[in-house]
Amino acid sequence: MPGNKKNVKKILEGLQKAYPAVKTQLEHNSPFQLLIATMLSAQCTDKQVNSVTPALFARASTPEEIMELPLKELEELIHATGFFHTKAKRVKECAAALMEKHGGVVPRDMESLLALPGVGRKTANVVLNAAFEIPGIVVDTHVQRISQRLGFTKFKDPVKIEFDLMKLLPKESWIDFSLHLIYHGRAVCTARKPKCGECTLAEWCKGAGKF
Repeated sequence: MPGNKKNVKKILEGLQKAYPAVKTQLEHNSPFQLLIATMLSAQCTDKQVNSVTPALFARASTPEEIMELPLKELEELIHATGFFHTKAKRVKECAAALMEKHGGVVPRDMESLLALPGVGRKTANVVLNAAFEIPGIVVDTHVQRISQRLGFTKFKDPVKIEFDLMKLLPKESWIDFSLHLIYHGRAVCTARKPKCGECTLAEWCKGAGKF
């Protein structure tokens, strides 16, 4: 198994101490809004998504309303998130699938979520975690990078990283661990110039001081 298991508890405790209150940064008022916001966050920052979703959800906030929204108008509303042609198409397809297969209700299981157009494991885990408090590990760029630096995985593929982390970490820590690494990646363990000298995890990190 990858990683140094004896240090896992110390790392989890260090993250909890550094970031005692964590939650998804995507603003939403329903599981469906969270699903759409997460889809829009692909190759885009949460801040940018949050800048467009208020107007989007004021116009259309349910699967049925998204279906009825003209494609061109949807593209205009989400334009700032990038790749808006593809994202708009996937959002409308996802809304249609929810109406057809689930009566407009966002499902609470991984298999059903993955069957929706435009939904991968990262998006599914975000929804399961934040909307339904169902444990899962969200592997975004921060989680991928820091897990590798900590020595928790040798893989680059997000799915393989997810399963490595699931084997290594206690299930009750899965939701917060992903959020903790996202917070830590933004504040300290950045991609280009990590602040190893300021990092509370440096003592147990295999990558400390190597960047």
